[in-house]
Parts: sequence; C-alpha cells; structure tokens
Amino acid sequence: MIINSLLFCNFVPRNDLEMKKILYNKYDKALINTLPQVVFGGRIEVILTPAEAEKAVKYLLSQPILGVDTETRPSFKKGVNHRVSLLQVSSHDICFLFRLKHIGMSSDIIKLLEDTTVPKIGLSLTDDISVLHKVADFTPGYFIDLQKHVKEIGVEDLSLQKLYANFFGMKISKAQRLTNWDADILSDKQKQYAATDAWSCINLYEELIRLEQTGDYELIKIKDGIQTDIS
Repeated sequence: MIINSLLFCNFVPRNDLEMKKILYNKYDKALINTLPQVVFGGRIEVILTPAEAEKAVKYLLSQPILGVDTETRPSFKKGVNHRVSLLQVSSHDICFLFRLKHIGMSSDIIKLLEDTTVPKIGLSLTDDISVLHKVADFTPGYFIDLQKHVKEIGVEDLSLQKLYANFFGMKISKAQRLTNWDADILSDKQKQYAATDAWSCINLYEELIRLEQTGDYELIKIKDGIQTDIS
C-alpha cells in the first residue's frame, strides 16, 4: 500500500483527551517492510537548461523551507567513481530535479547553494556538499543536517529510511538507489524516489521542531536490539 500523506503515525494514549507520539532511540529495520509506503505527491520538474534552472531557483528561494539531496550513478568496480548526477531540491509542493550531468553547475544553482536566507534540510549533508564541490566551487549557505539534530531528542539512527519510519510509521522505498542516475531519461520511479527523499527531509525537520517545542513524545530506549511494534 502506498500513501502520499503524513496521516499515519505511532501514538500512545496519555489520557482520554491527549495522545503522545512514541519514538525509539533505534528503529528496528526488520519492521520497516511491514509499514505502508510514502511517496511525494506533489509536482516534479526535471531541469535540463540554464533558463529552466533560473526559473526553478527563483521559485525555490521564495519558499520558507527546502529539502535537498543528491544522487550519483553507482559504481560496481573498485576504484571507479562517478560525478554527482542529480541535485534534487523540494518545497512542500514542488520538487526540482537538476540534472547536473546535462546542465552542469549553473550560476543560478550556485546561487541557490550559497543562499543564507532559506533553510535547506538534508541528511549527511557533508557528503552531498563534498560531491557538489567536485563539480564547482561554492560557499555553502544555510544548510541544516538532520543527522545532527535528531540526537537532541535521543534518536540515534542516521538513515533517512529509519528516521522516517520512526517519526511517521511509514516506509521510504530505497529500491531505486542503485539505478543509473546518468541515464538519458530518468524513469518515473527514479523521479519519484529522488523527489521523495528531498521532500521527506522537510517533513522530518518540521516534526522534529514540533516535538522539541511541545515535548509531545515519549522516547523508548531499545537495549536488546529487539523492538516491539506497539502502534
């Protein structure tokens, strides 16, 4: 079952009127395949020219928050590495897929990456910024790495899939991760995968901030490596 909303969450009752979200310090990977799948339900735009990039960046910099991620063609030979193929940047409603192999790092893309006004949420951003630096030099702007901030409430997992399962009780499929991101034409499944990864970072960050501000969660620490699904 695929769900493109954020209505499925794990809660534990506090009393007849209130519900409190359950989080785990470590989420059991074995449970992820039992969860409903979430996908980005907004518009996806593939960017292939500098003119398209200019319009996309203008829109993105008008938004209050963005999710970011990159994709690189996988290498199955030792010592062979490929340059980053795709930069995906999403608002709540639209995700732009900048095909860097085709467009390169245009001045507008660099402008987006160097922007210091709009928060850009990602996961393992040091890696993403490093691969982008191999294409062009830029000074990173306003980026927020989820891996650093989830620790503030006691969550120890680092992967996007585990974090989303923990916070929302839903599965992000990783089936397209090792596909050819340098293909002449991206498949619909690739585009959906890339957009979901970027967009989901916004959802995670906004939920993290909500929980920090309200304290509306209970953290369960897993000591023996076995987690019970109590949803």
